[in-house]
Amino acid sequence: MSDLKATVKETTSNSGHAGFHVEGYEKIEYDFTFIDGIFNTENPNLAECYKKWKRCLAVTDQNIYNVYGQQMERYFEHYGLELKVHKTKIGEKAKTIPTFLSIVDSMTEFGIYRKAHLTFNQEPVLVVGGGLVTDVAGFACAAYRRNTNFIRIPTTVIGLIDASVSIKVAVNYGNYKNRLGAYHAPIHTFLDFTFLRTLPTAQIRNGFAELIKISTCSHKGTFDLLDKYCEQLVEQSFGRADGSSKELIDAADKINREGIHEMLKLETPILDEIGLDRVIAYGHTWSPLHELVPETPLRHGHAISIDMAYSATLANSRGLITDVEHRRLLNLFSRAGLSMDHHLFSEDILAKATAAILKTRDGLLRAAVPNPIGQCTFLNDVSAEEMNAALKRHKQMMKQFPRNGEGLEAYVDASDTGYTENAKAEEERIVEAAAKKAGQLNGANGHVNGSNGSNGHSNSNANGGLNGSAKINGNAKRNGALSNGPSGNRVDGLAKTLSSTNGTKVNSTAKVQSWY
Repeated sequence: MSDLKATVKETTSNSGHAGFHVEGYEKIEYDFTFIDGIFNTENPNLAECYKKWKRCLAVTDQNIYNVYGQQMERYFEHYGLELKVHKTKIGEKAKTIPTFLSIVDSMTEFGIYRKAHLTFNQEPVLVVGGGLVTDVAGFACAAYRRNTNFIRIPTTVIGLIDASVSIKVAVNYGNYKNRLGAYHAPIHTFLDFTFLRTLPTAQIRNGFAELIKISTCSHKGTFDLLDKYCEQLVEQSFGRADGSSKELIDAADKINREGIHEMLKLETPILDEIGLDRVIAYGHTWSPLHELVPETPLRHGHAISIDMAYSATLANSRGLITDVEHRRLLNLFSRAGLSMDHHLFSEDILAKATAAILKTRDGLLRAAVPNPIGQCTFLNDVSAEEMNAALKRHKQMMKQFPRNGEGLEAYVDASDTGYTENAKAEEERIVEAAAKKAGQLNGANGHVNGSNGSNGHSNSNANGGLNGSAKINGNAKRNGALSNGPSGNRVDGLAKTLSSTNGTKVNSTAKVQSWY
């Protein structure tokens, strides 16, 4: 929820010119709840969010709907709520303006109700899916009538651990990742790890990289657990697969809860990323470019793993992490089946990626690296010669690892894009059958993959559990002067963190002043 209020007063500049000064505060408040089986009819939490409206517009990808659609429909029917579902194809190649506009069209057709003077009374859109779905649909909500509420239910490891924590929403533009976007918080995020029961190993591995990211630079206890249970976590879906031991379930729940808590503690003081030295940017210095360089894009987790592994080699060359720590980290990537190198990762790509990131980080590299594992430092004084030498050394080291450091299932496929040649035939069959059953043809949203699909989920039940809740409160003060005078920005931030046995509550206050 966001509530923006401001006041205005007349001003006179030093040169005697009249003007106005506007000063306002934006209150941002949103909640996280750990809950297993969000669409089980005995869980009223989600229904409570929509009982005022007696209806719900849900945005998801066709393949999530193939697995959970009937359960969703039964759930809303059980609580007497009308459900309309916008089904879309989502993948890195489909994270585009046309996909964004298709969601906006559904919101217009549905007639989302909005009271501008009472933000909390805005009707929320329900967004169910992985990080790509929540990114695009969240951006549609940010843009639609300038501010539309949404509720987020992530269904992948990346969605649960990483994308759910951030309030960033975006689409790709051209060859640029997340070039168009906004900061727009959902009013609530439900974290249901039983979705991992139906997630393929490739996507579990993809999200595992995000946990390595946050633990390597900020939480050694979580890193130790990842190192101890690595293969089991990947192969047994973080304790959600049949036959998972209680020990693994407890370890996975601890990893997930502490990982999300740590991400929140790091993210909430700088929700709008005005502070550019960000621990969670580990693995994101050079990865944005080489993620999209191959004709078939790398999965996000593999792209950042290459960046993290190379950054670790750079840190080791500087003596920031020991040889033992360096080897332990590289071994963890390898055991998880994550990429540490790519044949297109060259000095030329390194130079282009460096030039690109300098533009977004105010002219400084700000490369986050471990110092040591569990802590972080930022490098700004890395020369091209040092980077190239580290790259050469890194590639030499990769020869000691399986596949020369390239990962397993590193490239996007049907479980990301929802579309392959085999899937196309299956899609047409399912759409035709559905049309016959309904007595009409309706192919506008009919993108289906009969095997894995956009997030690769397949039907089954789940075990293991996380319960608890988290609440985020934030206040931002923004000052702007409409008058002649100097320009610049000043940021002062204050963050306070509280924790309890039921979850996490984070309060953050940021004061932002701008002169124009």
